[in-house]
Amino acid sequence: MDYISGLMRYGGVQLEAQEHYQKQSYRNRCYIQTANKVDALTVPVQRGTHHQPIRDLKLATDRSWQLHHWRSLQAAYGKAPFFEYYAPDFAPVYQKSWSFLFDLTYELLTICLKSMQVRIPLNLTKWYDKTVAVGLFDGRSKVKPSNKQETYIFHQPVSYPQNFGQEFVPNLSIIDLLFCQGPAAVDVLMAGLRE
Repeated sequence: MDYISGLMRYGGVQLEAQEHYQKQSYRNRCYIQTANKVDALTVPVQRGTHHQPIRDLKLATDRSWQLHHWRSLQAAYGKAPFFEYYAPDFAPVYQKSWSFLFDLTYELLTICLKSMQVRIPLNLTKWYDKTVAVGLFDGRSKVKPSNKQETYIFHQPVSYPQNFGQEFVPNLSIIDLLFCQGPAAVDVLMAGLRE
């Protein structure tokens, strides 16, 4: 959720499409809460392709990750209050054949923003610049799985009723918030935006 909060903080966003893929990042994974634990959904990428622009990074085709991800989402959120409302938007993503990681993640991001009725211009970079122009905030690689709650960049977690467990789990995938809170998801994010 820290990532989505970062997007909401600014009127327009440049999405980095030319950086090199970074392992151990959110670029190909998200976290969801299941009945027994927090689980990582990881999209497999082709081996030996980690030193190329993220836009050109191909997905591994030898695994049935899409079926696994969709079944995991159904098991984790099938009984969540807003799953039936949003599931028809997400289901086609897991039925389509994807070649590139960037295209998949861009589609999921677009669906999430549309579901929350958040209109943010998303512009893709055409080349990689190591430094950004003066006056722009460089958020590349700031939001990462290793960040602890006290080091979230854009978002201070606000508790909301989740599908499983008594204890609130912060910074899960935005789909946790969508499936559990529906239209109130934006209000939860806005309440947690850091100044």
